[in-house]
Amino acid sequence: MITFAFYLFAISVCVAGLMVVLSRNPVHSVLWLILAFLSAAGLFVLQGAEFVAMLLIIVYVGAVAVLFLFVVMMLDVDFAELKGEFARYLPLGGLIAVVLLAQLAIALGAWQSAEQAEALRAAPITADAMNSHAIGLVLYDRYLLPFQLAGLILLVAMIGAITLTMRHRRDIKRQDVVAQMHRDPAKTMEMRDVKPGQGL
Repeated sequence: MITFAFYLFAISVCVAGLMVVLSRNPVHSVLWLILAFLSAAGLFVLQGAEFVAMLLIIVYVGAVAVLFLFVVMMLDVDFAELKGEFARYLPLGGLIAVVLLAQLAIALGAWQSAEQAEALRAAPITADAMNSHAIGLVLYDRYLLPFQLAGLILLVAMIGAITLTMRHRRDIKRQDVVAQMHRDPAKTMEMRDVKPGQGL
């Protein structure tokens, strides 16, 4: 049963990845991408990495793929122009693809596994520990400083991106938060007695 599930998920990932590239409709491409993510998560579950599988579903399927779907459906993209550009650069792209495939074939042909590879891959974590517990032990014990530095670098990068892209334009009406918080309700709202048949 596990072997059947493995081949089912593996074939599903390959077919879905191929259909992402070959689908004419970009919405269908995003849906095939979601199927590829779900199948990859199934492969992770078969390998015993349930935590990584849940992260794949929550982050990629629940956020990234849905965001792609919204962007594709909301943007008015001229697909005829895109197809024309694709046909224009098709020979160059095919040449690059052939070169990459040749490099992969050469690398796989010269691949040799060391005898102690399986022993080196074994993490020094107890066998009865859960995946999330084992990842927590590795991140927050052995690699605590690099993990915190990576988070600090991402924070600085986010602040830098916001600072670089923020432009103060005078022709845009902006809210004055301080003035809005300190306004007097008695001066803001005015009650008027409008009689029937009369306007304001």
